[in-house]
Amino acid sequence: MPYLSLNGVELHYTDTGGGEAIVFSHGLLFSGDMFEAQVAALSPRYRCISFDHRGQGKSEVAVQGYDMDTLAEDAAALIRALDIGPCHFVGLSMGGFVGMRLAVRHPGLIRSLTLVDTSADAEPAEKLPRYRLLSVIARWIGLWAVINRVMPIAFGQTFLNDPTRADERARWRKAILSNDRVGITRAVNGVIRRAGFYAELPKITQPVLIIVGEEDVATVPAKSERMHEAISGSRLVVVPGAGHSSTIEQPVAVNEALSSFLQN
Repeated sequence: MPYLSLNGVELHYTDTGGGEAIVFSHGLLFSGDMFEAQVAALSPRYRCISFDHRGQGKSEVAVQGYDMDTLAEDAAALIRALDIGPCHFVGLSMGGFVGMRLAVRHPGLIRSLTLVDTSADAEPAEKLPRYRLLSVIARWIGLWAVINRVMPIAFGQTFLNDPTRADERARWRKAILSNDRVGITRAVNGVIRRAGFYAELPKITQPVLIIVGEEDVATVPAKSERMHEAISGSRLVVVPGAGHSSTIEQPVAVNEALSSFLQN
């Protein structure tokens, strides 16, 4: 398994295919594995690189550096270390927070930006107590104690209630539970304490695709519509039957949107 030592932390990544590079940046509680379907579909034409943010997946649990600005610098360092800039960047949820910052602060590294199930706003104040409580329980008791509350946030009802996808649900439930308790608590705090970035969106000049699940309750479609209005020339795709993890829930629709965007 390849690792890079960047900004004082060991980051795990995968590197598949060849051609123009696409970097995939995952959401909170997950890893680069949530882009498996996209890598499989796109790697015959593109070099697909997914990486795990510090404290999550197979990357090192660092003592600090979980704020979105530092995570963006981690991603910039990875792009430079692999010498793949300018690249296409696909960020889901937390990965989208990272992608927006990269596009504005390191424009020379980004060829295009895809924002999936994400928001440019700070975490809504009314959600903070709930997320803080879940984080405390996960840290001191274990993720098993909050998983039943987390699943309906991470996934839409179509996916959760489909009897044919029970094995998939079990797989991703296990993946969430496998997170390091300390690392995930630090990552959660970085996400919920993030500053809003909406005022910076007009500075994004690269081509932008925005994808959101119709059933997303974590970053509702109205958040994507708001970003779409702020980013000149951006495209917006709403995915039916998908919640906050549309790359997993409706991979064919996401792959079609990505392929069409990247080819134009």
